[in-house]
Amino acid sequence: MDEKNLKVLLAEDDENLGSLLREYLIAKGLNTDLFVNGELALAGFRKNKYDLCLLDVMMPKMDGFTLAREIRKQNKKVPFIFLTAKSLKEDVIEGFTAGADDYMTKPFSMEELLFRIRAILRRTDNNTIQPDEKYKIGDYDFDSQKQILKYSGREQKLTTKESELLKLLCDNMNNILERNFALNTIWQEDSYFNARSMDVYITKLRKYLRDDSSIQILNIHGKGYKLIV
Repeated sequence: MDEKNLKVLLAEDDENLGSLLREYLIAKGLNTDLFVNGELALAGFRKNKYDLCLLDVMMPKMDGFTLAREIRKQNKKVPFIFLTAKSLKEDVIEGFTAGADDYMTKPFSMEELLFRIRAILRRTDNNTIQPDEKYKIGDYDFDSQKQILKYSGREQKLTTKESELLKLLCDNMNNILERNFALNTIWQEDSYFNARSMDVYITKLRKYLRDDSSIQILNIHGKGYKLIV
């Protein structure tokens, strides 16, 4: 399915955060409707077809858990993610009991939220977003599935981790790839030793891309990396 045809329901009573999230998701190609309380969100869900729901837990008129249960009565398959300031074990358990596909504690990275949305939609029947496999990086061509980087007729075969890291950088080209997100995505743990290992891979990727002077991989202090083209 074309990502631009996907619809997201966003229920968030903090209008500033809700507006920021909506604008970000729309900019990333996801058609997103914002509702500022649970009752409005439920009414909106009954009128429209949505491919995924983002539900704040603490909302006036109807909380996110109740909203999720009402949505489940209407549609047993639509996936949803809870957005909450709560991180208590009991709240997490209640969220998944209500049928959540994922659970994010505020404050969270919008970039990470987007990756989780895409991961869930890839797993959902008939709502598949095909991940990008081929990228243009300056004068380079990168096939992430075949793990091959091409430049001027030459091919560089990448290791799995090199390919995964370059793909994340490409998915966030000219934007910051957050260090912790990359570590948790590729190594499943943001330990000191994994962080050092990732630095080594970044150095290798810089070497592979050095023939095009318009390309840079920058260290963004305290945040992560940025692939600039």
